[in-house]
Amino acid sequence: MAENTDSEFKSGFIALIGRPNAGKSTLLNRLLGQKLAIISNKPQTTRNRILGIRNLPAGQIVFLDTPGIHHSQSRLNQALVKTALATYHEVDGVCFLIEADHPDNPENDFILETLQGVPGPVFLLINKIDLVSKEGLLPIMERFSRRRSFAQIIPVSALKGDGEEILVRELLKILPEGPRLFPEDMITDLPERFLAAELIREKVFRLTRQEIPYATAVEVEEFKEREEKNLIAIKAIIQVERESQKGVLIGKKGLMLKEIGRLAREDMEALLGAKVFLEIWVKVEKNWREDPRALRRMGFQ
Repeated sequence: MAENTDSEFKSGFIALIGRPNAGKSTLLNRLLGQKLAIISNKPQTTRNRILGIRNLPAGQIVFLDTPGIHHSQSRLNQALVKTALATYHEVDGVCFLIEADHPDNPENDFILETLQGVPGPVFLLINKIDLVSKEGLLPIMERFSRRRSFAQIIPVSALKGDGEEILVRELLKILPEGPRLFPEDMITDLPERFLAAELIREKVFRLTRQEIPYATAVEVEEFKEREEKNLIAIKAIIQVERESQKGVLIGKKGLMLKEIGRLAREDMEALLGAKVFLEIWVKVEKNWREDPRALRRMGFQ
């Protein structure tokens, strides 16, 4: 575990930014030691800013996992990028993740431009180093160090944990002295209702293809705890944009929806520490991604 040489306790906020699918959510889960943010091999999985808390003997690091930054024309994706960019001025430091196997993606150039006015230190994290040779890292570090001055350039593997201790140690150094911002036993400020919805959405990303994962949103309508039975009853709705998408999500004889529910329930039980009774319905709300009222209701604007 990382240690701090200062006698004073430190605490502060660190933003995790990068293009879609750069590995921000995987890194957050690794840093927290448990699954909090949903992950997928498809880009643009993260839609909300996810707060995760790493407690250390000498400090508390509060990580903000943000939606992937990219050029987009849709109202939904524009709102997601706006959420990510707004984080810059709310934190004590920024971690910019790039992929070791795709460092020269044009979206990284766009992100570098957005970082020009960031007041705090910016760390460059070269993620997925398990996919390239050590000799291949040096040219990447040299190219990006010529683009801007970074507080540190740290090679990491969010999947395998390489570089984690170095990263935590260096981040702790730049945080201001101060008390804990959250209780020591707390790992996020997100409500359990939100986490349950995210786990359902993750299974949609895992089990469906093409436009369907991006055309879905999940709202939990009911979340009831029955402590005497160690049971949580959850009712959720998956929103889609077209009847054809609804048919795919339900599947033949309801098998797709049952599998989404089964996988989501297993993860919910592991996260919540209780038995879960989960009911899911699919509802069509045409073009919700372009409807400002629907986006506001779902918390995207």
